[in-house]
Amino acid sequence: FLIVGSWMLTQQKEDQAIFVTFPSGKQIETEVADTPEKLLFGLAFREGLPPDSGMLYIFESSGRHRLRTKGFTFPVDMIWADESHHVVAVVEGAAPCPQDPCPVFGPPPEDARYVIQTAAGFVKQEQVVPGMELKFTLRL
Repeated sequence: FLIVGSWMLTQQKEDQAIFVTFPSGKQIETEVADTPEKLLFGLAFREGLPPDSGMLYIFESSGRHRLRTKGFTFPVDMIWADESHHVVAVVEGAAPCPQDPCPVFGPPPEDARYVIQTAAGFVKQEQVVPGMELKFTLRL
């Protein structure tokens, strides 16, 4: 019973997703990266992102978090947001990096708790700029 219960909790954690809604009304479904492994690897070793999707990095606390694209196979846009879900910085078209040395993206000019990674071109398409408020909704 304990093994099954642990497996169920693990599955629920892995399946967790948060919808992020932008002021334009555009909504994307994000995979949550909130474990040390997911925070470290993120979108590495994947072929790409499905349409209207992304990865949401949730850090334990707000700070000047930096990210790399080591192991990524496609370019991404990055959106840093603070505790109140306001955009504090964006990076467009961060190039994939097959091996070290890889560039570091960030830190943002202000503390951030979240980083959203999307397919490159999303920031421009949705006109994402600092100060913009995002809405996060947990998928149940």
